[in-house]
Amino acid sequence: MPPRLALILFRGVIAMSFSFRSLFSLCCCGLAVSASGAADLADGPPEVLSPFTVSAQPSAADKYQLPQVTESVTATKVQETVNAVDTEDAVKYLPSIFLRKRNYGDTQAVMASRVWGVSSSARSLIYADGVLLTALVANNNTLGGPRWGLVAPAEIERIDLMYGPFAAAYPGNSMGAVMEITTRMPEKRTASLTQTEAWQHFSLYGTKDDYLTHQTAVTYGDRAGKFSFWVSGNYQDSHSQPLSFVTSAAFPAGTTGGYAATNKLNAPANVVGAGGLLHTRMTNGKFKAAYDFAPWLRMTYTFGLWRNDADSSAQTYLTNSAGQPTFAGLAGFASGTYQLYARHTAHSIAASTDTKGHWDFEAIATRYRFDEDRQTGPTTASATAAASPGFGPAGRVAVLDGTGWLTLDLKGTWRPAGKTGDHTVSFGAHDDQYRLFNPTYNTADWRAGGPYTGVATEGDGKTRTQALWLQDLWQVAPAVKVTLGLRYEDWLAYDGYNQNGVTVINQPRVSASNWSPKGSVAWTLAPKWIATASVGRAYRYATASELYQLVSTGTTFTSPNPNLKPDDVLATELRLERTLEQGRVRLSLFQDDIHDAIIAQFNPLVAGSTQLYSYNSNVDHVRARGVELLVERRNVWFRGLEFSGSVTYLDARTLALSGQASATAAPGSAIGKRLPNIPEWRAAFQVSYRPDDRWTISVGGRYSSLLYTTLDNSDVNPNTYQGFSSWFVLDTRVHYRLASRWSAALGIDNLLNREYFLFHPFPQRTAVAEVKYDF
Repeated sequence: MPPRLALILFRGVIAMSFSFRSLFSLCCCGLAVSASGAADLADGPPEVLSPFTVSAQPSAADKYQLPQVTESVTATKVQETVNAVDTEDAVKYLPSIFLRKRNYGDTQAVMASRVWGVSSSARSLIYADGVLLTALVANNNTLGGPRWGLVAPAEIERIDLMYGPFAAAYPGNSMGAVMEITTRMPEKRTASLTQTEAWQHFSLYGTKDDYLTHQTAVTYGDRAGKFSFWVSGNYQDSHSQPLSFVTSAAFPAGTTGGYAATNKLNAPANVVGAGGLLHTRMTNGKFKAAYDFAPWLRMTYTFGLWRNDADSSAQTYLTNSAGQPTFAGLAGFASGTYQLYARHTAHSIAASTDTKGHWDFEAIATRYRFDEDRQTGPTTASATAAASPGFGPAGRVAVLDGTGWLTLDLKGTWRPAGKTGDHTVSFGAHDDQYRLFNPTYNTADWRAGGPYTGVATEGDGKTRTQALWLQDLWQVAPAVKVTLGLRYEDWLAYDGYNQNGVTVINQPRVSASNWSPKGSVAWTLAPKWIATASVGRAYRYATASELYQLVSTGTTFTSPNPNLKPDDVLATELRLERTLEQGRVRLSLFQDDIHDAIIAQFNPLVAGSTQLYSYNSNVDHVRARGVELLVERRNVWFRGLEFSGSVTYLDARTLALSGQASATAAPGSAIGKRLPNIPEWRAAFQVSYRPDDRWTISVGGRYSSLLYTTLDNSDVNPNTYQGFSSWFVLDTRVHYRLASRWSAALGIDNLLNREYFLFHPFPQRTAVAEVKYDF
């Protein structure tokens, strides 16, 4: 069937699906039909399975027969060896991964993969039980941050990380990595209570203070016959170090104080105060229920609630002639002061079969919505004393209410000769819709959050992607396995709208469709040696915020590029893995060759103009190639001592660029330079010692070389505010099981108290204490 016709039929099936009630009905009906026929499609009656168990959860790659290299971490390892206050902490020692986590409860903790760095949130995918946490409404470090708050650390059963776009089941956003978080589902009554405390001492420029975090987590689950459920709640009250500094090219007249400094370009940027002193009160709630209609048929419903109530303040280092603290009228103090309230909800319903026969099916529908999301702040700071009120009443309210996404995935597996046959064919259909609604209103009273006095700016838009995919895993010979896949995607962006004051632009509809072939060959060279070669084409379509980003320069107003072409990547990987008696070694050589990479660069807003501005556009040709080495070993010198470590080298360059790297750079100045936001070297390791069943003592380290943020690598001063310096962080943790139900842990993150910047100042030495009781 031609893909266009198939998609038309698929659209007809799901045209009604984007009310959640219809998604629920579709999953129920579709899986009921497939399940009722499953036994008939198999050679005989389906094997009666034992009840679903948490401990037997396979990795995502094994479950779906995916060809990517996969690294995993289990709940037990996280609890014993990682100071995991937030969910994203669990993966911070996995190879080639970096989590841009600035503080506890950070809503902008973007994941960087081995090929793509920060500011590439849409170039990786993060799921929790099939619910997409990646905010594909943006590709940046702010709105694009994954919705980690929907999963509490206590929920995690395991996390699997798969590298590269080599599986047809995933869209082109998998070009970096895919993370699958599996959460717990009980087989018997279980409950736990965990209390976590963290204390950071921070000292930089004129800010010297202690910042505390308190977190309480409660879980309860049970199973009664065919029905099982899980309920969890997590509350975190945290205070962060300054997330920003207020800078000025010259010290304000009539003031004293502040610190002489330069910015990443070596231009004067004197530090006159701190902003983003964030106090966060964050609540996470989760309810998950499952019913086994038969030993081979299960349906699961999940509801998640996340709420964030936060406020940010500023601190001045300046005093006026009377010796009083003053903001000196600098706008940076206003932008570092705000109030934030957000409430997001997520629903998912899934049904799946496990017949152990010829056919299996799975359907999952999800809905994520920003029910309320508003940030209010002042527009001006007082030019006199910084004492209350310190800011004028006028301000702005940034609104994201109604932003969100809906997804539907239908999957099937056909085993022509049964479980032990040479072929396993998987196939599926996908549909998603993303909506960005982001007006910023003027208000006469920012503290009250209203009333609104008009629209300051607005950028709205929607995207939709529909896809069909097919994959065949073929056991060619006992030692050779071939995986071939093909994905067809049809993409549409529409309802683009920009407003700046009274100027309004309705953006045109744009669309694209692409084929993405994949292939992988795994060869068992010897009983302990496996070589794998993979190649995959992928297209990463622009998000709504990239398409409808708003640029305002004086009287000029435009949307920079509503016609962005997708990232076009050809990814290849060759890996060799050796299984040791008590460990393994893996070496991976990889390359991503990308045309039309969406990266901010300088171009004219108007054709023929000589004035250049920075905005998202397609960089003609870039390439990233590298090598990754992983070593794991148990009982290294004596029983109980374990080591795991990885090191990654990446050479990422701009090969062709039709725009300019900066407003003053000569044409071609970026050619051959390193790609922005990607370090050359990364490394991570963990050493843990278990002298007995009660104690675990761990040391972990992470390293990154410096990185550039400009195409021409002109940011030559990295270790400063808004720069990206090299860094090495050492962490420790001691975990002790006091009794069968009690456990406790004490750890220190950034033990060496390294001071470093990744645009923001990152946390300094932080002590973490945890006590847990299992009922």
